Amino acid sequence: MRNNGFIRAKAVTIPIRLSDIPSNVEEIKKALKNAQNENVDIITFQELTLTGYTIGDLVFTQSILDGVKKAIHELKEFSKSISSLFAVGAPLQVDNSIFNTAIVFYNGHILGVSAKTYLPNYNEYYEGRHYSPSLKEVRNILLDGEEVPFGNKIIYQNDLMPEMKVGVEICEDMWATTTPSTLMCEGGATIILNLSASNERLGKAQYRHDLVKMTSARLMCAYVYASSGEGESTSDLVYSGHNLIAEDGHMLFENYPFENNACLGDIDLELLLHERNKNNHFVNKVDNMTFVHYKQDIKEKNTLHRRVDKNPFVPEDEDILERARFILKIQAHGLIQRMKATGSKKVVIGLSGGLDSTLALLVVNDAYDLLGYDKKDIHAITLPCFGTSERTKSNALELAKILGITLREIDISDSVKQHLKDIDHDLTTYDVAFENAQARERTQVLFDYSNMINALVIGTGDLSELALGWCTYNGDHMSSYNINVSIPKTLVIYLVKAYALIHNELKEVLEDIIMTPISPELLPLENGEIKQKTEDIIGPYQYHDFVLFHFLRYGYAPSKIYMLGKIAFKGIYQEDEMLKWMKIFFKRFFTSQFKRNCLPDGPKVGSVSISPRGDLRMPSDASYNLYLDDLK
Repeated sequence: MRNNGFIRAKAVTIPIRLSDIPSNVEEIKKALKNAQNENVDIITFQELTLTGYTIGDLVFTQSILDGVKKAIHELKEFSKSISSLFAVGAPLQVDNSIFNTAIVFYNGHILGVSAKTYLPNYNEYYEGRHYSPSLKEVRNILLDGEEVPFGNKIIYQNDLMPEMKVGVEICEDMWATTTPSTLMCEGGATIILNLSASNERLGKAQYRHDLVKMTSARLMCAYVYASSGEGESTSDLVYSGHNLIAEDGHMLFENYPFENNACLGDIDLELLLHERNKNNHFVNKVDNMTFVHYKQDIKEKNTLHRRVDKNPFVPEDEDILERARFILKIQAHGLIQRMKATGSKKVVIGLSGGLDSTLALLVVNDAYDLLGYDKKDIHAITLPCFGTSERTKSNALELAKILGITLREIDISDSVKQHLKDIDHDLTTYDVAFENAQARERTQVLFDYSNMINALVIGTGDLSELALGWCTYNGDHMSSYNINVSIPKTLVIYLVKAYALIHNELKEVLEDIIMTPISPELLPLENGEIKQKTEDIIGPYQYHDFVLFHFLRYGYAPSKIYMLGKIAFKGIYQEDEMLKWMKIFFKRFFTSQFKRNCLPDGPKVGSVSISPRGDLRMPSDASYNLYLDDLK
């Protein structure tokens, strides 16, 4: 898709001079020139841009109606010098009625006239006095010498970028029960422009924010909203110029009330189409929908006007602890149901002193608190071997002591040595067999011990490790129930940090666990320190989580993820490093699917999951060549 699916949109509130149409036209031209310099592709102005919303009965005067027609001609001619599609609000006389309309211009043409459907006529509003509602069916009218479609079921489609399908509604239309935008999006529209004159009052800005955001979520579209501001009459009401751009339930950009700023940002059409493709209840209904075809060249942009989060899995809400508590509750309640279903009041967990087993234990601790079970029935087992460091071991012991659980140490060194001897493996050859023998022995001990005491084995492997296949088949990727299965490594760190803030008695040990290098500890120590550091081998989890999120959540091509990564990690990682890690990711992701196809149960927490029973149904023998070729 051209430009990686991005188009640049802008919501503009010009300062109005009521009924001074020539002055307002000059303001529109000025705004269009500014947008031209910003490489904007699509622009919407506020409701009744040409006259102002609050002109009242002046709309009936011939001077206004004739002035609107002259302004339309002037803007049509001016649009020849502008590369953007833009919508301007105007009262328009059609036959024997006046309509509240949005006139859509592009490249010297009027593409169409979208009319307002719902006319508020209550409280402070009296539009029913001045305007007629849109016709139920689209018809052609003659406007400035052109025959153009007129109505509320019009979609403007860019044939040079067919995914760019634009619908228009006006103010109250969005607040109605059955909105025109609903019908247009069912008909294929991916972007909705709203020309509004929503006045300000206490609490309304937040409601408007939520409504725009949730409309974009419900319709899986981008919603570009421009509202009236400076210059409107303040006889009874005040207008704040509150402009917003939302995309699929996320507020991308917003200028706050009374800031008098335009709102500009890049919309990702590829993201929207991916969401619609996945949600197969979203079926295009093109009956009675009029398509206006035009050809607009969407130019490549040197910069991207949208935030690219380098930690997409980590919440950024103001109340960080509340979000962490909620995630931990999902994990804990998943375990609670499994324990009730099996009738088991005991669990066994391999406690290494690393991040993943720490988080799993903390969740188990919460589950036991909720159930009121005796924490002595939490059996944490440390399983030291050749690569176990004193730091991780002591942290595991300290954690168990503070929580008051049952702790047992079982050194597996002799068992592993005997096994390696049995298969004629040299103890000084540190290959995959050497490493996996330890991981499988640990798993065997945990399961056998759980059989002895009738307990569940709690899995600890996280989403990032499972995506990369950084686990031992029939070893540490097996358990009775894995409460970390959909928690990526960056979120694991976030949750452990949050737990330390909530539980001050654990703060010191949890902070040290967070600072410990990530390692499976399967190779012998070097001067007493961890030698095998995971991120030195496969690359940083932060970057892998970034790739994982965009690949599974939105289905982006590797080249697009790489482009976004260059923005998110500028000054943090080198571009050649990121390219190397991306190749590692896709090779490991595809060749490790056989491990994920037999994963134990575990709770889904976020929007990305690799459960073979749920979100990721993928053959184990799929090729990664197509994805690596894209990176070339």
